[in-house]
Formats: sequence, structure tokens, C-alpha cells
Amino acid sequence: FRLLDIPDMTCDGSFALGGCVCAVLIVNNNADPLLAVLAGMCAGAIAGAVTGILTTVFEIPAILAGILTQISLWSINLRIMAIGDENATTKATLAVSVDKNDLLLSSRYVREPALNNPLLLLVLLTAAVIALLYWFFGTEQGSALRATGANQSMARAQGINTNTAKVLGLVVSNGLVALAGGLLAQYQGSATIDMGRGAIVIGLAAVIIGEVLLDKVFRNFALKLLSAVIGAIIYYVVITVVLRLGLESTDLKLLTALVVAVFLAVPYWKGRYFTKPVRKEGAPHA
Repeated sequence: FRLLDIPDMTCDGSFALGGCVCAVLIVNNNADPLLAVLAGMCAGAIAGAVTGILTTVFEIPAILAGILTQISLWSINLRIMAIGDENATTKATLAVSVDKNDLLLSSRYVREPALNNPLLLLVLLTAAVIALLYWFFGTEQGSALRATGANQSMARAQGINTNTAKVLGLVVSNGLVALAGGLLAQYQGSATIDMGRGAIVIGLAAVIIGEVLLDKVFRNFALKLLSAVIGAIIYYVVITVVLRLGLESTDLKLLTALVVAVFLAVPYWKGRYFTKPVRKEGAPHA
């Protein structure tokens, strides 16, 4: 969203895709949980490539291309979860048991002060992903991607293939989204067809909240990536607090929209009401 200025709707589908692929491999093939997550990540990257090709080759607007891929993934995910079940051609839910399968993380151990606590692994994984992204965006390809998002015309003038950069950005982003989906499937013990619903809004909320609250403090690129993680944590804290105050869970979507709208409006309020106007000095007399 910030690097390429694309609100990619694909992520709602690729999030569930990562969870579905991961769950199928673990349940049907007793696959290693790490390899299953990486396979889901690759599947999400392919979904991102499809959106990128629709956008660059067929010149479909990015938001519409994302919607098309997301809609397609709904049917694909139903088919994926039915793999291995001779009695069904589609399936909306696939359970993953921590008792029967080896998992990287499980919500069962979230309160235990031990090495199997999933929070420990998630902190380490988050740090690794931030470090990897920081390195990647410092490479020639990563810099080309950032330049494409900053100014396409100037990037093309510098000899950068902006279409390739767009596809690469969508591949990377949806791969990471699917990685998160695979981890969530293991954490909650199931993959469901609607597990990615609202992922685009939650992702935007994380980015915007972190940006609004920490933009003046976190100027380094790695810290900006960390601010999105902190923004996600703050978002869920706000949601949890409000729900515990008595709001119905059916109002969660409305609450999410309001939270995102408020944080989107904060920069405008700050610029209009809390920033001192700059006084222009007159030119000195000769």
C-alpha cells in the first residue's frame, strides 16, 4: 500500500490460501509444519503474480485485478481443502489437531511460560522477516521497487522496468500474507474459507496506526516496518478493549472501519489545527 500505492484486494484470498495449503499438507501428508508454511507462502506469491500480470499485461486497474483474483481464490480454496476427502469436492473448514500433527505453534500453549509458547516463535519470526525485508529493499531489485512506487515516470527514465517491479511487489506482499495465513491456521487449529475476510482492512489499519503514532520517531526503514507490527498490536488491543466494554461482536466490522477512519483523519487534523503556519519572509531590498 505504501511502497506501490496499491490497495491490493488479493490479500483477503491469499491469506486464506496460505492457511488452506498449509493445513492440507499437514493433515493429508503429515508434512513438516515449517515446509507446509513455506508451501503456503509460495502459493500466495503465485496469487500475487496473477494479480500483477492482470495489472501489467492486461492493464486491468490494480484494485479490480485484486478483486478478480480474490474472487477466484474463494473457489480455489474450497477445492484445496477438499483434497484427500473422497466424499467431498469442496470443503469450507479443515481442522488441524495439535494432538495428531506436529505444529510450529498452537494457541493451547499461549499462556505457558515455556519454549513452546507461540509468542516466542512469532517474535523471532517477525524480527527475521523485518531483517530480510530490510536487506531486500536495499538490493538493486528492492530499490527499483521502491523507486517505482515513489515516481513511476522517473523510475522508467532511469531504465527500471516498472511492470516487473509491480509484479515483484505483489509477489512479495502476497507471499508474506500467505505466510501469516499458514501460521494462523496452525495457531487456531483450523483453516477456514473465510479466515482472510477483512485482512485488507486490518493490514491497512496496522500500517496507518503505526505510521500515525510512530512516524516522527521511527525514521529508519527497518523501524518503519516494525511500526506496522506495533500498529497491528495496538489495533487488536483497541478492538479487544472495546469488545470487553460491551460492544456486540457483530459490530466488529463497523468498529474496524471507524478505527481506520479515525487514524486516517489524524494526519489531516494535525496538519490543519496543530501545525503552525510558516511565515514567508519578504525578499531583502537591494
